[in-house]
Order: sequence, then structure tokens, then C-alpha cells
Amino acid sequence: MSRVRALVIAGPGTNRDHDVVDALELAGADTRIVLASELVAEPAMLDDVGLAVVAGGFSYADSLGAGRMLALDLALGVGDALRGFVADGRPLLGICNGFQVLTAAGILPGALGHNAQGRFDCRWVVLDAVPSSVSVWTMGLDAPIHCPIAHGEGRYVHPDPDGLAANGQVVLRYRSTNPNGSVADIAGVCDPSGVVLGLMPHPENHIVARQHPRHSRGGGGEEHLGLRLVHNGIRYAKGV
Repeated sequence: MSRVRALVIAGPGTNRDHDVVDALELAGADTRIVLASELVAEPAMLDDVGLAVVAGGFSYADSLGAGRMLALDLALGVGDALRGFVADGRPLLGICNGFQVLTAAGILPGALGHNAQGRFDCRWVVLDAVPSSVSVWTMGLDAPIHCPIAHGEGRYVHPDPDGLAANGQVVLRYRSTNPNGSVADIAGVCDPSGVVLGLMPHPENHIVARQHPRHSRGGGGEEHLGLRLVHNGIRYAKGV
């Protein structure tokens, strides 16, 4: 079967776009990076793409709030094209700043606020996939995922987290330690269809076992790679 074509959407201040490319390529996708401004000028770039990722970083230096200006670029410039992309069942992923972008653009529910501790936090976390989730990105994941966070505005808020969970839209929860005060320990959510996923941690930064800080002491392991999320998205895109 041919390789899925993937697009990584970047903007001024994003800094994880090449990390995402590494993860997608390793998982079996042919990938290119495009600036949001290029996509706005030519929305047809999405036509022959099977999967898209909004990369993390600090787009527009988080002016007006994390992800807000890049969200405006996408919502006003390619909103119809992105909605069509999702309606076709093609997977869309937002990581960290990308998650903030997708919530600010109204593609995902809820919002991201300042960390409860009032400061930027960078550490490794453990994530559990929620079995009742409808997300295509976590199908069959029964082992926790280990990956780092790096954010100052990662506290997920939603007026009805129980209702969100009942609808199958809570995808990932922090295990043991909630690093930012997110409601109900929520680390990632999806849209009602399950093809759009947003999460604050960085699965693209744990794609080989040796990236785990405790790898030499038996920590991590292949079953805990963030790459497993990416594999799932690509497998689903191949079947669309």
C-alpha cells in the first residue's frame, strides 16, 4: 500500500514542526511542512493529503493568548477547507500549541488556560488512553504513553467534562500527576467524529526508546512510545 501523504502546518514561532516530520516519516508517511500563510493562499494543498498536524511551539509569540493568532489565520483563511478535510474523515492532530489553535478555532471543544502553578513547566508525564473514547488516534492503546510536556498555558478547561467523557471525547488523561491543573486530569480531547485529536504533551518527542530519560535504567520501552499515536493516525488515514 502506498504511503500516506501528510502535511505539517507551521507558523511564525512554531518550533516542533521538524520533530513532527520525523515522527510521521518514521511511522510511514510522506510529509511536508507548509506555513499557514501558504495554506491560506492555496487551500487546495489539502486536497491530496490524508493526514494533517498543527505543530507545537509559540506561534506569533503567543500574542493575544496562546494559539489565538494562528487560529485566526486558519479559521478565517482555510476554515471551510479544514471542515471539509475533517468531514471526509481525514485525521487532524494538534499538539501543544496546535491543540491551543484547534480549540481557539472552534474545531475542538474547551479551552487552554495558564497552568495552575502560574509558570512554564517542562517535564515527562504518563498518559492513559480512555477506553471509551471514540478517537481513531488511540485505538488499541492499552499501555500508557510516556512523553514530555513544555507549556505555560496547558490547563484544559471545559464546563461539562463529564458530558464530554460520556460523549467519548475525552481521549487521554494524566496518570498520577496532573502537571497543569487540567479539569478531570484531561490531557487530550477529540471532536465528536474521533478524527480530530488535540493534546498538550508531545508524542513526537518519544519516537524511539532511547529518548526516554530513564531508558538506560529500564524506563520507557517500545510499548510506551508516543509514536504509537502517530501510527494509529496513519493507519486510519490509509483506510479512508
